[in-house]
Amino acid sequence: MKALVIDASTALGFLMQDEQPSDALKSLAVIENGTPTFVPSHWCVEVANGLMMAERRKRASQADITEALNLVAALPVIADDETARRVGSDTAALARQYGLTIYDAAYLELAMRRGASLATNDHALAKAAKAAGVALFPK
Repeated sequence: MKALVIDASTALGFLMQDEQPSDALKSLAVIENGTPTFVPSHWCVEVANGLMMAERRKRASQADITEALNLVAALPVIADDETARRVGSDTAALARQYGLTIYDAAYLELAMRRGASLATNDHALAKAAKAAGVALFPK
């Protein structure tokens, strides 16, 4: 695998103690083993929001969320600044074509542009990625 794009659902999968599906844990291992991993510029905020929602719903303690946020900050992921410049063109076109949110279309656009595999637990995004010829991780 040349590169990986991970979405917020995958990150939340390995960050939340009450989830941790094997696919999410495999993604974390690949990231930690040095595979170039890209995320759109909104990724950190989207992940942090998911963690805060888990805290509000009493799925995790404040200490758990603080630890998870520190892990997010330490992950060797590359935030792609070009994502924001493509929102009105390529990303919007993908959102329209596949019926995705603009957030999810940003992951698809980034994976396509980087020639990367996509790690997602989102059904609609996975379906769109397959239709667009983007490899899913893990296969």
